[in-house]
Amino acid sequence: MLYQLYESQRTLMEPFVDFAQAAAKLYSSASSPIGQTPFAQRISAGYSLMYRLGKDYEKPAFDIHQVEVGSKGVSLAIHERVELDKPFCELRRFKRFTDDADTLTKLKNQPSVLVVAPLSGHYSTLLRDTVKTMLKDHKVYITDWKNARNVPLTDGAFHLDDYVNYVQEFIRHLQAKYGNCHVVSVCQPTVPVFAAISLMASRGEKTPLSMIMMGGPIDARLSPTSVNNLATTKPYEWFENNVIYRVPTNFAGKGRRVYPGFLQHTGFVAMNPDRHATSHYDYFKDLIKGDGASTEAHRKFYDEYNAVLDMDADYYLETIKTVFQDFKLVNGTWDVMSADGKLERVIPGDIKTTAVMTVEGELDDISGSGQTRAALDMCSGVSAKQKTHLEAKGAGHYGIFSGRRWRDVVYPALTSFILAHHNPAAQDGRKTNVDKLPKPAQKTNAAAAVSAQTASIKSKEVETVQAVAKPRAKKISAAVKPKAVAATPIAQEVFDAAEKVAVKSVLMAVDNLKKPKTSDGKPPASAALAKPTTPTTPTVVARSAPTADLPAVATAVPIPPEKSAA
Repeated sequence: MLYQLYESQRTLMEPFVDFAQAAAKLYSSASSPIGQTPFAQRISAGYSLMYRLGKDYEKPAFDIHQVEVGSKGVSLAIHERVELDKPFCELRRFKRFTDDADTLTKLKNQPSVLVVAPLSGHYSTLLRDTVKTMLKDHKVYITDWKNARNVPLTDGAFHLDDYVNYVQEFIRHLQAKYGNCHVVSVCQPTVPVFAAISLMASRGEKTPLSMIMMGGPIDARLSPTSVNNLATTKPYEWFENNVIYRVPTNFAGKGRRVYPGFLQHTGFVAMNPDRHATSHYDYFKDLIKGDGASTEAHRKFYDEYNAVLDMDADYYLETIKTVFQDFKLVNGTWDVMSADGKLERVIPGDIKTTAVMTVEGELDDISGSGQTRAALDMCSGVSAKQKTHLEAKGAGHYGIFSGRRWRDVVYPALTSFILAHHNPAAQDGRKTNVDKLPKPAQKTNAAAAVSAQTASIKSKEVETVQAVAKPRAKKISAAVKPKAVAATPIAQEVFDAAEKVAVKSVLMAVDNLKKPKTSDGKPPASAALAKPTTPTTPTVVARSAPTADLPAVATAVPIPPEKSAA
């Protein structure tokens, strides 16, 4: 009933909110006669504040369109897109584009990172600064959680176990694409991410190269905050009876049991009411003074802070019980239902090959000191040299993933840790399992593959070709295919020459071996039967642009559609 009353009140207030917005613009306009009246600026400021206090805040956009990288300040165009769409979450990728060849080469070899955003009231756009900073040195994906009130009941419920299974699915998606990845979790998701990777290790699956956990309640018993105290002092039934309501009929998820966003927002403000009151009063004074920079900063912060989403009741209640009341992760009693219906025990000690980093803020009032660092002791199977901890001095909870301290203190340490445990060979999924690739052809005899198949080519001309090719053999990166036999299957192989002079010399010599065609225009039978005796390594052209001086046959290779992207 409370949810319905809130929606009725919000609907009733909408005309007044719209009026306040219009009045604020009218009194602040220099071209309006009303704007020239005494106290017009103060009246406009009052209406503007009324509008912002009463408006409904929708989900913000990430609004990341470009970033600058490198000492040259090369600008990368950013394209945001959804790669996986689940009922309660979208996996978003921020794909980078550039026309600078050197920059593109660097981008393609950079680590891929899955950023797991919190599902604790705010949208994933709260990590906008996190994503924008990491895009300079990483391929970035992020979990974008959906508002539960917009998810129909037909899509089923969402449990904490489902969260863990989602994370595993997203990790496997990046592993299939790049070979492996790194995982960064911020605040609430540190617990389910820890569980997800532990379960993957227990099954013998490939685990991420590194796992960075920032400001999360791994062990909520340590340095309890007001958030922890509320969860421990109230019984499980209190939360179920007092904060869980059904979604009204005017939303797609009507009838779904949720923890409403407006209740969560009330709790956020109640933690620091004086600070928020002062901030709004300062906004009012800045409007009167005409301080556009300060007022815009206020709007940006509260556009994000006031935008909240509903959480599915099952997920919320299970998180309260598992993380903050029973402490199942640290007690070793947490069982998770896998996607195939199998109950599995979470054992962090099974993690062996994933490097672990924990980050805490010195002044964090949500996740107390030591709560996140506890993960290092729980990872008993990880060697000490693969574990590290960072405490950001002077940083609060939001300071470890947003703002100056994130950019100047936390991010340099984070990206150094990722690079120290990054294996480029394992990361490039497009070159997976090199054992399955054909063995390289011998470099010392470019025409040997042809001469071994037909006696007609075992002549002085072949010896001439070999004599020409031999001095340059060590500089030719792949076996050169004679363009003279373009009508045979040999011509279907794409060659890659590292030395233009050597290539042209060999091609000119081999061109003399061309057999005359028969009267019907077809090649002789001996040429049609000619086949290579040794397989050749396929040429990879995605790493660099083709050389303009290469022969025309190279242009037959299709150009990758995302050649300028990473």
